[in-house]
Amino acid sequence: MGLSQRQPCPWLLLLLGVLVWPQPCMNLELIPYTPQITAWDLEGKVTATTFSLEQPRCVLDSHASAASTVWLVVAFSNASRDFQNPTTLAEIPASPQLLATDGHYMTLPLSLDQLPCEEDPMGSSRIPVLRVGNDPDCLADLRQPSYCNAPLPSSGPYRVKFLLMDARGSPQAETMWSDPIALHQGKSPGSIDTWPGRRHGDMIAITSILSSLAGLLLLAFLAASTVRFSSLWWPEEAPEQLRIGSFMGKRYMTHHIPPSEAVTLPVGCEPGLDPLPSLGS
Repeated sequence: MGLSQRQPCPWLLLLLGVLVWPQPCMNLELIPYTPQITAWDLEGKVTATTFSLEQPRCVLDSHASAASTVWLVVAFSNASRDFQNPTTLAEIPASPQLLATDGHYMTLPLSLDQLPCEEDPMGSSRIPVLRVGNDPDCLADLRQPSYCNAPLPSSGPYRVKFLLMDARGSPQAETMWSDPIALHQGKSPGSIDTWPGRRHGDMIAITSILSSLAGLLLLAFLAASTVRFSSLWWPEEAPEQLRIGSFMGKRYMTHHIPPSEAVTLPVGCEPGLDPLPSLGS
């Protein structure tokens, strides 16, 4: 009498199939690279709506193929741990509106040709950075691409990572999450303290010096104006010939009466003198 052969349970076969079946994320490589703000000395590396990352050059090349694409995952710092890598192209959360609802989205897809290891042999002056949130018009563009690098809606903080995906949308490798990146936040004019008592000592000194200089300039202007217009306020002294009690006349010559000629008198007949005695008398 032979022993009956036992059949394996169906649920054991299903469990074995799940464990043996290759999963797309099981082979995902974690690359020990942390995205960071660019080290270039640039103005506006971090603004109220954007930030600039260094490009991940020569970071993902060994895990990529010719058709691979590097995506940037942007997430709020407290929502990065909940992000699940997509497994198909249709699952890629490329809309920036998802940042407000799901706390994360993906943007800036790049090919490896756009991330060369070597510097440009032609000596390009472009700085190798990735500026997140640099396209304010992409949401209004009807012909927008499959992603949108729209300005970030708040100051964050944010975390980012790079995700390498093949042509079918399956992940191949990923980097580590960045440190929290906080954007600049403007202040309301009403929140600015203008009381001089809380100002810095240097600011008070500079204000005092400027006030003194302004006073000196004002005094110099008044002095120059006084000298310039003093003749209007205090008239100059009148000339000597125009003073009261003095008169300087001029000789007046008539032109229609000829001057009379002087009469020559004999000697001794000048007026007021006695005539000389005659020799005959």
